[in-house]
Amino acid sequence: MSFRATVLTLYPEMFPGPLGTSLAGRGLTDGLWSLEACNIRDHAIDKHRTVDDTPAGGGAGMVLRVDVLAAALDAVADGRPMLAMTPRGAPLTQTKVRELAAGEGAIILCGRFEGFDERIFEARPVEPMSIGDYVLSGGEVGAMVLLDACVRLLPGIMGAASSGEEESFEEGLLEYPHYTRPVDWEGRTIPEVLRSGDHAKIAAWRKQRAIDDTRLRRPDLIERHGGAREAPPSGAQREE
Repeated sequence: MSFRATVLTLYPEMFPGPLGTSLAGRGLTDGLWSLEACNIRDHAIDKHRTVDDTPAGGGAGMVLRVDVLAAALDAVADGRPMLAMTPRGAPLTQTKVRELAAGEGAIILCGRFEGFDERIFEARPVEPMSIGDYVLSGGEVGAMVLLDACVRLLPGIMGAASSGEEESFEEGLLEYPHYTRPVDWEGRTIPEVLRSGDHAKIAAWRKQRAIDDTRLRRPDLIERHGGAREAPPSGAQREE
């Protein structure tokens, strides 16, 4: 069964957007996955198609109504995971991406304005999800990020299945650096070990560079995995 993505948004015209090009776009054309963008406004209950209202307790902005959100979710619910893109959600990880990519797909709810009425998370099995510690105008870009990360892992999307194995976060580390021709450029040469033909030495060098670069650039990843040189899979915690 192909991966099926349903996006609930106030701006369905934003899709497929970037997902309609490159690897994801080719997979979409070839039927390796499907994408449906549904307008949340279709589930408004008044003649003005109102989807938001003022925050309870006062404050700036508007909040997406829980009754409208629930109706939109109920219309497409079929057992697939339901996610809501919001900066208040858990950080998206490569482990979560692989979990989703291995399933039948996902239903993604895109936030706007000040966000969602919190009761939607109490009444429906919706998982809040964030793509980073910053705020966007809406959840659509976040949904595209999540789907792109998932789709590239689907069978038949990438030319070689191994392309998705040795990458950043797959072993709890950043990926090692890459080089290609020319060997010498502006006095900078490709490391000799990569030109040695010794696969064992190359593997060891790549592993050490991954560890060193992660310690330098993302010490939080090293800390998350207990400082282990042989880090567990991304997102997993080292057992004491």
